Amino acid sequence: MKYFLAKTDPGTYSLDDLERDKQTVWDGVSNPQALRAIRQMRPGDKVFIYHSGGQSAVVGLAEVVSEPRPDPNNPKLSVADFRFLARLVPPTTLAEVKAQRSLQSWALVRQPRLSTMEAPAAFVEWMRRRYPKAPI
Repeated sequence: MKYFLAKTDPGTYSLDDLERDKQTVWDGVSNPQALRAIRQMRPGDKVFIYHSGGQSAVVGLAEVVSEPRPDPNNPKLSVADFRFLARLVPPTTLAEVKAQRSLQSWALVRQPRLSTMEAPAAFVEWMRRRYPKAPI
């Protein structure tokens, strides 16, 4: 199983929306590096949901429930289906992530505009310690 992080602007599609919908097609990603991450996703992988646009925090967890596939609206892009798993309370802020020395080389810290990325093992373990009851 792999872990990823996917950013969303809560004004466009929030964790509240995902929880209400239970499942969604994760689309709208056009950056080549972010598309590579989506194309690596497999059913059963976990995705940390990150709210950008002001909050800048990891707010929840989803599970990949489909193989990646071409976006029907633009075959050059890729999409995958996510299912809501959990809220992470309190959210983990970007400042808290940046304060972790072991995460300084992660794309979330180095490339703040990248929307979708693989999550390193150090981040996953840190989050497991922060949220021992979450299905991480």
